[in-house]
Amino acid sequence: MFDHIQLSVKDVSASKRFYAAALGPLGLTVQYDKDATVGIGAKGAAIPGLWLSQGKAPGKAHVALAAQNRAAVDAFYKAAVSSGGKDNGAPGIRSDYHANYYGAFVFDPDGNNVEAVCHQPA
Repeated sequence: MFDHIQLSVKDVSASKRFYAAALGPLGLTVQYDKDATVGIGAKGAAIPGLWLSQGKAPGKAHVALAAQNRAAVDAFYKAAVSSGGKDNGAPGIRSDYHANYYGAFVFDPDGNNVEAVCHQPA
């Protein structure tokens, strides 16, 4: 549904470190880094799907990113927390969403809620 998302962040360098580490397990890397703007996405994509721009962080957002499998969700969470993210829900089934909803949630350096989710059965 979405082509890309842009977040305004207080410290683009800190956010770049966080997102590069947290999203690496999901197969996403920094594709653009210039003029206080960072684009993160899949290699070979037309444009990066997530953009971070230096600025006054306007508020809190929720960004959910697809993971190929549950191991990738686990790896996302571990990388995100070890790179400065704050726990907002360890990896696990969220049966209130649906039976196979396996997700993990962290707050990024600006307080945005970032999630990795896999909808596949174990």
